[in-house]
Amino acid sequence: MMHDLSEIIKMVYHDIGFEDLTTNALIDPDFLIKARIITREDGILSGVDLASSIFKEFSIKSTIRKFDGEYVGADDVVMDIEGNARTILTVERTVLNIIMRMSGIATITYNLIKKVDNRVIVAGTRKTTPGLQFFEKEAIRMGGGDTHRFRLDDCVLIKDNHIAIVGNVKTAIEKAKEYVSFTKKIEIEVESTKDALEAAIHGVDIVMLDNMNPNEVKNVVHALENKNLRDKILIEVSGGINPDNILDYADIGVDIISTGYITHSVRSLDMSLEII
Repeated sequence: MMHDLSEIIKMVYHDIGFEDLTTNALIDPDFLIKARIITREDGILSGVDLASSIFKEFSIKSTIRKFDGEYVGADDVVMDIEGNARTILTVERTVLNIIMRMSGIATITYNLIKKVDNRVIVAGTRKTTPGLQFFEKEAIRMGGGDTHRFRLDDCVLIKDNHIAIVGNVKTAIEKAKEYVSFTKKIEIEVESTKDALEAAIHGVDIVMLDNMNPNEVKNVVHALENKNLRDKILIEVSGGINPDNILDYADIGVDIISTGYITHSVRSLDMSLEII
């Protein structure tokens, strides 16, 4: 967490540059103020602890009123802050950007889970913002979703380009099993019923059905059931899944729906910082 926080602090200083020209021109250096972060719409909070940590790094006192994972309504006070006016105004935008984005991710994750009524696991993907991966994954967790892989060393995920280079599904799985510890799960991305069956036969833990429509997914599930392979693996579907079509995949016998939508197409939850 400390490493990730240091990266965020670097972002703050990158935003400042040599100085905050506007604030330094207008505000006396020793002026103290009190302020609040307030929500402007309903949603699930994420990034509150991170915001508090950033304020602490800049000697700004903060008191959390609403906590990570908590449902909030419009005009709820998330946090009270007090300290040097110049400092608060200088870090305001970066802090708000982070907490608004994380809360947006948590909110859409929560809404998707509510939509599928917990019939399947809803997971994120690695389609995250460079430098913010840890925090965006944490936001998914705050919304009740599964984080999937944080990094490349979390588990084996054999994708189409790996198979294209290695040659075939069987060889890819054998190489993975030979290389990695028994403690690491092996997942493979497939695009056909034939490859899904072959993957299950050769002992992967998870089969990801990539960019398949619901009927194609049903066919794979039925084929695995007919070969008595369904219970040996987890089935994940991914690719082009969003709020408009997620229900089409929720009731066809899969275990996990993963979607990059919750990080790459998210709308930030509206908030503001107001002087009191």
